[in-house]
Amino acid sequence: MDVTLSLLSLLIGYFIAIFAIVNPITAMPVFLVLTETNTEAERNRQALKASFYMVAILLLFLFGGGYIISFFGISLDGIRIAGGIMIMNWAFSLLNPKEGGRKLDAETENEAKEKPDISFSPLAMPLLSGPGSIAVVMSFAAQDLTVSNYILVTAAIALTAVASYLVLRLAPIIVGMLGKTGMNGFTRMMGFIALCIGVQFIINGVRPILA
Repeated sequence: MDVTLSLLSLLIGYFIAIFAIVNPITAMPVFLVLTETNTEAERNRQALKASFYMVAILLLFLFGGGYIISFFGISLDGIRIAGGIMIMNWAFSLLNPKEGGRKLDAETENEAKEKPDISFSPLAMPLLSGPGSIAVVMSFAAQDLTVSNYILVTAAIALTAVASYLVLRLAPIIVGMLGKTGMNGFTRMMGFIALCIGVQFIINGVRPILA
């Protein structure tokens, strides 16, 4: 029973951390702009495909990250510190949201509007599975190199994908309910959680070096 509760707590912790970095709430305005000419069914299909692509990208770095670490001879502590810095940088961008969410540069946005399918780029990458979410997934993998840990992180990624799909599917309703002020508040809350995660990763990486 205690083991089950411990694993459940870990899963919830991983999910909250990954969801805070992915933060599909802040991707909603861009998603709605890029799909403004789509029907509801087409918009839902784009959201579903983007969620699948996000899972594929994060799992690629989760399971392939070990090979990258080994190839370049990077220590686990180095990964934790680098991941923490990356997550902190991402967190600062969330703590200072512009117009209630993420933005693409004009060239990327115009290019995306011409594409019949935006599910992979720019929706899945970089809006959902960007540098921040990749860093947190690799850092979680580096925290505990066990099979159970990889299973828990994989499950957390899958739960985040389901949540992201639901958020994007309900984007018109959520944007209307939250408004600019509500979205800014939610984004800052997620940013604070991400900042705490980044700081803790750095502490976990520095502690063994100092010892």
